[in-house]
Amino acid sequence: MQAWSTDDGDTVYISETEGDKGSKGPFLVVYESSDAERRYGWFCTNCESLDTAMDAMGRIKCNQCGNFRKPTEWDAAHE
Repeated sequence: MQAWSTDDGDTVYISETEGDKGSKGPFLVVYESSDAERRYGWFCTNCESLDTAMDAMGRIKCNQCGNFRKPTEWDAAHE
């Protein structure tokens, strides 16, 4: 895992083997510690940002570059 500093000065750990495909580049899973027990969030490889958001349907979006992953859950009511 790769250590990375947040804007607050905390160290988080980016998994180089866990992630998912995005529209502009992969999103990698980020953990709070190197033992990978507690997930922190997602890392956008397109712009190297931790500023990402996930909604209840599993859609991930990078707030910096617009990279996104399609939802993993679908609700038929929205079709």
